[in-house]
Amino acid sequence: MKRKSPIKSLISIKKSLVNLWHLLQKLTFGLYFILAAWLIFTTITLVFASSQPVDAFFVLGGSISRETYVVQQAKQYPQIPILISHGSPDPCIWLIFQRESVSLENVWLEKCANSTFENFYYGIPILRYWRVHKVKLITSPTHLPRAKWMAQILLGAHGIWVQTEIVQEFGIPGNHESWLKTGLDLTRSLLWAILSQIIQPQCSGIIKLAKVDLPDWQNRGFKCEHQGGLGDRGINKTPHC
Repeated sequence: MKRKSPIKSLISIKKSLVNLWHLLQKLTFGLYFILAAWLIFTTITLVFASSQPVDAFFVLGGSISRETYVVQQAKQYPQIPILISHGSPDPCIWLIFQRESVSLENVWLEKCANSTFENFYYGIPILRYWRVHKVKLITSPTHLPRAKWMAQILLGAHGIWVQTEIVQEFGIPGNHESWLKTGLDLTRSLLWAILSQIIQPQCSGIIKLAKVDLPDWQNRGFKCEHQGGLGDRGINKTPHC
């Protein structure tokens, strides 16, 4: 039985490596081409969306002041859907809308998120389902610039233009920003901007505001932030419908 000489074996290995290198080059070129095409398409989509009217309000939870603000927006634009991501307790939001005699039918509460990143993680599939092209992001100064940059990266990656609305808060902020937190969130946002094109996480804790069971909440008891101006209206009292 003849054996391959060491030289022939080396030549064979070299040819295999060269072929592999050429294959990797082609794959890299293909990925660059796809990425460039995606960026061009997304940029064109964003430019077009920027000139369109807002078609969704997206409220980042963290302060009842943000929900009080979006109620006023809902009075002016009742046809625009509202998504509140892990905001105040459900009955507090219900009472704010009810107090202003605003319809509850176009308001949705997302209860899965536990961080700013997860606000977008769970919120993007919902906004995409609604076919949103321009969103008004409602947050507060204590949430900036991190929330704005994350929104521009994550929503922008899906062709959704972001218009930021800053609502002033009173009292001690519930969160504290740092450049380390901002850097970490922006890094994973860049990664998720790509992965979220094919992965669509679903939140099982989505509820329509009109479906909130206020009597059940009253039996259990709940408290609202005093900035909401609700006093003890929602605690062990019968709602005025």
